[in-house]
Amino acid sequence: MNDTSILVIYTGGTIGMVLNPEKGTLVPFDFDNVYEQIPDLKKLHYKIDAISFDPLIDSSDINPEHWIQIAETIQTNYESYDGFVVLHGSDTMSFTASALSFILTNLNKPVVLTGSQLPLGVLRTDGRENFISAIEIAAAKEDDTPIVPEVCLYFENKLYRGNRTFKYNAENFNAFVSENYPSLASAGVYIKYYKENIHKPNFKKLKLRTKIDKSVGILKIFPGMQESFVKSVVGCKELRALVIESFGAGNAPTDPWFINAIKEAIDRGIVVVNTSQCIGGKVDMGKYETSRELKEIGVIGAKDMTTAAAITKLMFCLGEEVETKKVIKKFLLPWAGEISE
Repeated sequence: MNDTSILVIYTGGTIGMVLNPEKGTLVPFDFDNVYEQIPDLKKLHYKIDAISFDPLIDSSDINPEHWIQIAETIQTNYESYDGFVVLHGSDTMSFTASALSFILTNLNKPVVLTGSQLPLGVLRTDGRENFISAIEIAAAKEDDTPIVPEVCLYFENKLYRGNRTFKYNAENFNAFVSENYPSLASAGVYIKYYKENIHKPNFKKLKLRTKIDKSVGILKIFPGMQESFVKSVVGCKELRALVIESFGAGNAPTDPWFINAIKEAIDRGIVVVNTSQCIGGKVDMGKYETSRELKEIGVIGAKDMTTAAAITKLMFCLGEEVETKKVIKKFLLPWAGEISE
């Protein structure tokens, strides 16, 4: 065994389930016995430790407090391990990956999120390969420096920047895409790293962003939206920021009632951000007439940011700033490669 050590943080999710032979049901896997379940890990010759959430969390129940818990676990163990693998349910993995990329400031070690579509205890599971490759990536070094010192997501032979991902398929093993940013690595016979796409380490001390304000919302635009529905959303008293998921390059209805409802929200100090429903491309405010008015009333274009990145980033901006102008200014700055400059 070499000196490389990896910490696995199991939050819950499909990947950690195995068959109980006595009951014939799937039960959470004890990662203290990881070498028994996945003997091939011994060939890597790494020291692998594991911490499991108690209780385990289904990814649909993940919330910002869990993001902080994961980040604090990493911070506590930061000096003791070369890299970290976070096992997580796939449904909200992009949200957690985005949030962790914002929380873990000055990250200089790999944090690789992975999961699976089938449990580890199922014969055709994709979890075994995802887990082994994630461990390899978390341990990978060149000249004693981590190759991928950022929060990333590994699934079905591809490594992506975490805050650029989108889960687009609930059945295929290749469940994630990153349309607006190229992959960081691909796994075949060998793992090939695309170093030009990967963050460079800055060797500064790790710091955590922990101030979060959840007073955010998402309004998905669709044909036939009712005025009363939109007004009920933007009229929410606790709302401080709203993400509009618009059509195409940032387009939305031009009905006066809609524009007025959004304007009234902005006038009340609500930060309104425009993202696209498309999984690829960017918001280009003012390119078409159907987005020009939104731009004029103060809606902020999120460019090529995903909705998951926008909504999680807003939570931190609101947690750190009170003034609307400062929130907007901070939101538009790139923090962790989540937006193209």
